[in-house]
Amino acid sequence: MAKQKEIKTNAMRILEKKKIPFTHLTYQCEEFIDGGQIADMLELEHEKVFKTLVTVGNDKNYYVFVLPIDDELNLKKAAKAVGVKALSMIHVKDIQTVTGYIRGGCTAIGMKKQYRTVISDFAKDFEEIIVSGGRIGSQIQLKPQDLCDASQGIFGNITERVRSEA
Repeated sequence: MAKQKEIKTNAMRILEKKKIPFTHLTYQCEEFIDGGQIADMLELEHEKVFKTLVTVGNDKNYYVFVLPIDDELNLKKAAKAVGVKALSMIHVKDIQTVTGYIRGGCTAIGMKKQYRTVISDFAKDFEEIIVSGGRIGSQIQLKPQDLCDASQGIFGNITERVRSEA
């Protein structure tokens, strides 16, 4: 039987081209599930798994935010981080048109266009974090600074802590 070739996403190709090391993690899933379910399936610490959210500013530009799966994006802090007065989440139906990725597979690396990207300061607390690999069923584990470099992002205070600190 022939060995099945790994299908690489645009995000993986970009990381390889930039010679940024990463680990590709996979899980079985046919449709969108949330980050908490993905972390549980892969037996990962929730704190190290990050989600990617896309917003639109009052200036009509799109902005990308990467934050822990159990946290919420604070729209006021996020707007301040990108220098606009207000932000709102884009509609789910617009995710693919704006980013090139589908809901559940959206990552800050390799979107259709390069949008301003802000990664939660909490990422710097870890040696490595896990983000979407660019499609459902795919996650990428890499250093926070490498994600920042690959997405041309910055780190910022953008979240509202939802879980209690232990």
